Amino acid sequence: MLAKEPVPGRVKTRLCPPCTPATAATLAAAALADTLAAACASGADRVVLALDGRPGGWCPPGVVVVGQGTGSLARRLTAAWRHAAGPALLVGMDTPQVSAADLDRAMATLAAPGVDAVLGPAADGGWWTIGLERRHPATFLGVPTSRADTGVRQAARLVGLELAVHVLPERTDVDTWADALAVAAAAPATRFAAAVRRAAAGRAA
Repeated sequence: MLAKEPVPGRVKTRLCPPCTPATAATLAAAALADTLAAACASGADRVVLALDGRPGGWCPPGVVVVGQGTGSLARRLTAAWRHAAGPALLVGMDTPQVSAADLDRAMATLAAPGVDAVLGPAADGGWWTIGLERRHPATFLGVPTSRADTGVRQAARLVGLELAVHVLPERTDVDTWADALAVAAAAPATRFAAAVRRAAAGRAA
């Protein structure tokens, strides 16, 4: 998993407004907690968090925390993948609705005969997860990020590496307040949904 420490002003800045930086950081911490809990509840042998910052109470015991390194997102993704041994999935902190079952299904797909990689597209044009049967140094370098065509370009890169790619179900990334409301409605039992409800109640008060 790749994530930033949920510090006000450094995470989820597109939620502001209507959120304050402190509220956005609270939502980010809840999203991190949900995603890490799902990863820990999955059948993964090991959960690694490549973190920009320091771990907090949102990080469960047993998670292996490593630094992200420096440079572009592509370089940090490449660095994070060096900590993976064998087939692995990489997810971010923007899809707290993803469950352990979702992750297990993705890994099962990756383990299927004739599949070298899986890619989960995001509704904004990016991707929410990528899985590789084995890591490739050229997977991310040179692929532009944070664009409406990032997912398409990433898929093209995987195909260009002569990998057989399976596309996973699309998910909504939490970037805006509208995204937060939609994700909270889709996964109402999550910590993230509870945090969204508190934030919405605070706005209404």
